Amino acid sequence: MKRYRIRDLNPKGRHILEGIVPGAHIRGGLGFKQPGERTHDKGCNCASCGGSGKHVHDDDEVFIFLEGRAVVEVDGVGYEVGAGDVIVAEAGEDHHVVADAEFPCVNLWLHGSSIPGRKGGERAGSAYEGCQGSRP
Repeated sequence: MKRYRIRDLNPKGRHILEGIVPGAHIRGGLGFKQPGERTHDKGCNCASCGGSGKHVHDDDEVFIFLEGRAVVEVDGVGYEVGAGDVIVAEAGEDHHVVADAEFPCVNLWLHGSSIPGRKGGERAGSAYEGCQGSRP
């Protein structure tokens, strides 16, 4: 896991994550968490974790927190984050976002890509769509 602040990002070319993740483009989405929600928890119905509660990628995933607070769990260790924090879950790391119960988070989730304009994945459809997370 790597940690930055938004002010640490220093784009020199095509996108804001240049030098952080490989690829000429970025892909991803915007997440609005419910109070206490944990992403990709056991029983989740999305294709990326299959309900196992383990969520890993073969590339890095970047989270940019825009509002609220959360704990980002990486390989079972929790890291408190808030607006302005940037977390990079590296390839192979099991990772989850747990929204604060009082001030739930809004965040971008992004990956480097060689293909412009895709949401969620480089192929049609998204392995990330449909994750409902869990709520206490």
